[in-house]
Amino acid sequence: MSKVSLKSLSQHLGLAEGTVSRAINGYPDISERTRERVRRAVVELGYRPNSNARRLATGNAECVGYVLPWRQGHISDPFLGEMLDGLSAALAERHWDLTISVPRSEEDELAIITRLAESGRVNGIVLSRTLIRDRRVECVRALGIPFVTHGRTGNSDDHAWFDIDNFAAFREAVHHLAGLGHARIACIHGRLDYNFATQRWMGFQQGLKDCGLELVPGYKAQSKMNQDGGSWAMMDLMQLKRPPTAVVCVSDLVAVGAMKAIREAGMRPGREISVIGYDGLLLGEHTDPPLTTMAYPVHETGRTIGEMLLAAIDGAKPSDNQQLRRAELLRRESDGPPPAA
Repeated sequence: MSKVSLKSLSQHLGLAEGTVSRAINGYPDISERTRERVRRAVVELGYRPNSNARRLATGNAECVGYVLPWRQGHISDPFLGEMLDGLSAALAERHWDLTISVPRSEEDELAIITRLAESGRVNGIVLSRTLIRDRRVECVRALGIPFVTHGRTGNSDDHAWFDIDNFAAFREAVHHLAGLGHARIACIHGRLDYNFATQRWMGFQQGLKDCGLELVPGYKAQSKMNQDGGSWAMMDLMQLKRPPTAVVCVSDLVAVGAMKAIREAGMRPGREISVIGYDGLLLGEHTDPPLTTMAYPVHETGRTIGEMLLAAIDGAKPSDNQQLRRAELLRRESDGPPPAA
């Protein structure tokens, strides 16, 4: 079946091509009666408008920009993969596109954001892995383009954001380990200029306090947001005179690295040292042993962020476009009681 053109659609209706085009694109100078005639003919004939022509005519890019966080992001990161899949799914339902940019430095990141906004190639921007003081947020605010952050900053009242209650999640993880009998609990955290990392670290400390436990000197290790970082941090913890019997990790990817280091030291995660991750990524089902984690639906998070950005583009107030969700403990096999003394 041949593709229906604007010309053939117009001939079928007995209208000028310009009139049909303006009816399809919602111009107010076209009567409702004519728009309805055109809508019926579009369905009847199966006409599909040229997206590039439509975007040119309406000045609507129908595209959203995602700029990979340069310091911690990598396109192969399974967390980003799951989140971006959900984001693109939400956009696809409105026939919008997603453009992903990979910066090489912080200045390059800001330059890409500025270029995307000023070029008109995107209608909105998604930012993730937010800092307490985030220059990217300051940049998009100044540019006046709609945006949503995945995570809060030190001042998020005036823009749309989606976040998980990081404080509550790490507090619950400590409560769980203490309930299993652990007293020597360590934390592998991320860089503390990241807002999520600080929230998780504070929740960890509060969990210890709730359970009447002290933070043992040395039971705190910083890691990059990848497996290698988790391995190195775990090796440092295992070299202590009295190593921890449990560790809470800033992410599933870091936890996978920590478990690798434990196995290489001749021990079994969940037996000699319990490990809890954070994110609930699918990869955690296939680790050795399967990873216990503070889980939330990462794919659905991406979808929600996409819907929130579309709402922001449509004019939603920031105060009505902010969501805080909870993570839940997902027990698999990497946690258990501490080994007998």
